[in-house]
Amino acid sequence: MRSCKILVLIWWHSCLWVKPGIYKNVFDGWKTIARTEGFRGVFTGIGPTAIGYSLQGAGKYGFYEIFKYKYSNMVGEKNAQKYNTILFLAASASAEFIADVFLCPMEALKVRMQTTMPPYAKTTSEGFKKIMATEGINGFYKGLVPLWCRQVPYTMVKFASFEKTVEILYSTFLSKPKSEYNKAQQLGVSFAGGYIAGILCAVVSHPADVLVSKLNNLPKVGPGEKQQSAMDVVKKLGMKGLWTGLGPRIFMIGTLTALQWGIYDAFKVAVGLPTSGGH
Repeated sequence: MRSCKILVLIWWHSCLWVKPGIYKNVFDGWKTIARTEGFRGVFTGIGPTAIGYSLQGAGKYGFYEIFKYKYSNMVGEKNAQKYNTILFLAASASAEFIADVFLCPMEALKVRMQTTMPPYAKTTSEGFKKIMATEGINGFYKGLVPLWCRQVPYTMVKFASFEKTVEILYSTFLSKPKSEYNKAQQLGVSFAGGYIAGILCAVVSHPADVLVSKLNNLPKVGPGEKQQSAMDVVKKLGMKGLWTGLGPRIFMIGTLTALQWGIYDAFKVAVGLPTSGGH
């Protein structure tokens, strides 16, 4: 049930940006979707969402560990410990830069499916073929730079704030060192740290997220007409428009980030590795 609500939130806050005023609030969004499209409507865009964020997640977490190891060796153990926040920021930025190349095509398709009525395509395969036939590869990557602007700061905050939050939880709010807590308790700390980090991520990345959705839904221009640029869209939205839908995004990203860190650390525990943060 939680995954359904999160998917509705993804759709609803995307629609808030692309078509402001379409829903009064999240509850109105749920009722409208159920009334007009049935329960199946809740799952619009689930295909590209699952594929895109699975590829991005695997790349982001995997490359983060690789870059963190590489950069630690480059600067030496002493400097890596002394300047660990800078190390976390550099490793996460490098990892996200690569991961977004995997995410961008599915993000473009997801936004179109969730913010057009009727949906741009009924299936992931249909939508992929439709974009390729009408716009070519550029149709999948025209939002890449704004996606980097959204995701790279987001991931830098996500990883660095998580590492620091977990460190603070163990050193300030918990009475024992991390090593004295069992794995289940450590996973609980990971979940809490992930939720706090997710809230910060949502705030930092929100304006760029609004911009990405707008760019992916610009109408196709006719011969001789000029396509709107990112700066044109920003000027049209204004400062207030760039922050539309922040509330549901905070809830969505906080929950998703907490689940991601919980699942990631559960996997690490399952293969015999320590949980993240608080070392």
